[in-house]
Amino acid sequence: MKTFPLIISSPDGDLFRGDAEMLILRGADGDLAILAGHIPFVTAVVKSNCVVETAEGERKEGVIEEGLLTVDAEKVTVLTSALEWK
Repeated sequence: MKTFPLIISSPDGDLFRGDAEMLILRGADGDLAILAGHIPFVTAVVKSNCVVETAEGERKEGVIEEGLLTVDAEKVTVLTSALEWK
């Protein structure tokens, strides 16, 4: 599966930085699954479960607080107040 650069950051620093195959979380208008090549957009993130499937096949799960998701041609960035990995 294709990968994309993913950065998840909080005021305390980076919570994830690396290549991912998929990001799942909830945006302002509902659940989102981001894959490589996703159309660029920006949306608010609401408190929800968050799943990152890494390029190495690892599945990281946690609970993300509110924030902002941006998807562009080069990378995916999530700015959040907090993310607690399980």
